[in-house]
Amino acid sequence: MLREGGFVLHSPTPTASKWWPGGLGKTATHAVVMARLITRDGVDRGPHAFIAQLREASTHRPLPGVEIGDIGPKLGYNAVDNGFLRFSEVFVPRRAMLAANARVDA
Repeated sequence: MLREGGFVLHSPTPTASKWWPGGLGKTATHAVVMARLITRDGVDRGPHAFIAQLREASTHRPLPGVEIGDIGPKLGYNAVDNGFLRFSEVFVPRRAMLAANARVDA
């Protein structure tokens, strides 16, 4: 969702959560997140890519509003750090939108 100076990432349901990315459960500090862009006029502009910081650099703890973790045991694949990611009203600045082929005016 578009907000003054940037965007708000929000995944209100389990189906809106991100599942299975390798390295996400315990090690990733940033992610490229595909999210539906809904502008102020309520129009769904489709999926767009954003860079989101997930963890604090000094402590490696999740940032406020970021729920992140390992998905648990995986039959025959336990060494891989597959994870889940959910956002609760997390603000990302305008510069976080990967906008090579798209642009949103202020």
